[in-house]
Amino acid sequence: MPVSPALAEDLANEVGRLYEDAEGALLELLAKALEAGIDSPRWAELKLAAIGNLRTAVETVAEALQQDADGKVREALVTAYNRGRQAAVAELGALDIGRELVARDTLPNAPAVDRLAASLAADTRPLYVRISRAVLDAFRSIVGRVSGGVLLGGMTRRQASQRALDQFAQRGITGFVDKAGRSWDMASYAEMAVRSVTARAAIEGHIDALAEIRIGLVIVSDAPLECPLCRQWEGEILTLGAQSGPHTIRAEHAIQPSGLFAPTRTVAVHVAGSLVEARAAGLFHPNCRHSLAAYLPGVTTRPPHHATPGTTYEDTQRQREIERHIRRWKRVQAAAMDDGARRKAGAKVRAWQAAMREHVAAHEDLRRKPQREQINSAR
Repeated sequence: MPVSPALAEDLANEVGRLYEDAEGALLELLAKALEAGIDSPRWAELKLAAIGNLRTAVETVAEALQQDADGKVREALVTAYNRGRQAAVAELGALDIGRELVARDTLPNAPAVDRLAASLAADTRPLYVRISRAVLDAFRSIVGRVSGGVLLGGMTRRQASQRALDQFAQRGITGFVDKAGRSWDMASYAEMAVRSVTARAAIEGHIDALAEIRIGLVIVSDAPLECPLCRQWEGEILTLGAQSGPHTIRAEHAIQPSGLFAPTRTVAVHVAGSLVEARAAGLFHPNCRHSLAAYLPGVTTRPPHHATPGTTYEDTQRQREIERHIRRWKRVQAAAMDDGARRKAGAKVRAWQAAMREHVAAHEDLRRKPQREQINSAR
């Protein structure tokens, strides 16, 4: 069977849940720290005196998150790598060319898994540094704003604290910037990073298995609702070697005639570039719908193009945007300090859920994914 990032999607979701849970726990810590003694005239003084306790609690959550995430990531990478390898076995096992692969052990390539784990650790290290600073900065900011502004506009200290806490909950713990310069909140950044690295593990398991039986070409599927980054690679043949750029090669036909003096058959194969080149250009980005299969010269045919009339890639991105709004207001709801604030946030959640139902109903090619609308659960 072909390999694609979707092969490891559930593994990324499981790790992403840890970050969602941690973000929820941090919001609860912040809300409780603000609410404690809120009716006392010495509230601001008490808050600043208690900041050390909040720092300790936040660091405990961050350390637990890092420990749990490291273990889950390693486990996910091994599983994803093996799934990619098994995809190659399923794809070629019935053919003479794949019987050798079926007979081999399916132990993961430890250096490849170690390399991917180290890459993710480097990408997510800023998360743990940023967590404590973000929560403590928000706490100091809210205390300062509330202390200086409760007499203005007739707001109570609780109302002012809730308003500021709502703003923080909507944003999430922010300040994470990817290599493309895009800003993310903590949970979304972690999910993106984990999705990317587990997808890479599945693909590397697949191509390592193909390399073992000397298959050097692969073909990219045609996927509906493709993004602009992937469109140029759809249905194209890629080399697992180092040669980049479009080029034509003569390759042995995958099915050779029998007989001692039968001539070797070759076919011309147009190669669009290397897999490394395609991935560097955006193929197999997080949430990519494309898959990769072994290309057997003279046997494999290009996939048919799948048209999706009435639905565009932009429509799928609007669905992702609505999901983010639903999660954002659920965070606000979770951080509510009283029933009134909780009901107000709940109304926003329901409004965005209604927008989701309308959007999906208007595009028959879209499917609602309730798990992506949850907090404290896999997305």
